Amino acid sequence: MNDDKGEGVAIANLFGTDECSVVGWVYRWGTGAHAVMWDVHGPQQVSKIRPDISEEQKQEIDFDALMRIGRDEGG
Repeated sequence: MNDDKGEGVAIANLFGTDECSVVGWVYRWGTGAHAVMWDVHGPQQVSKIRPDISEEQKQEIDFDALMRIGRDEGG
């Protein structure tokens, strides 16, 4: 994706519960909005984000909820 053409730019990796596997990415769009794009397996529980992003960016993507995916379902 190319920010020069109004597309998103990946700014951070989302790591799964094994803390090694990248399960998704945080994208920043030309509008300033942030969003998550998952790998081919879809939404998965996230353990960490690298490089770290601001607290405001974490709130926008609801990072706390990303860390709880699957926990509320008993697995």
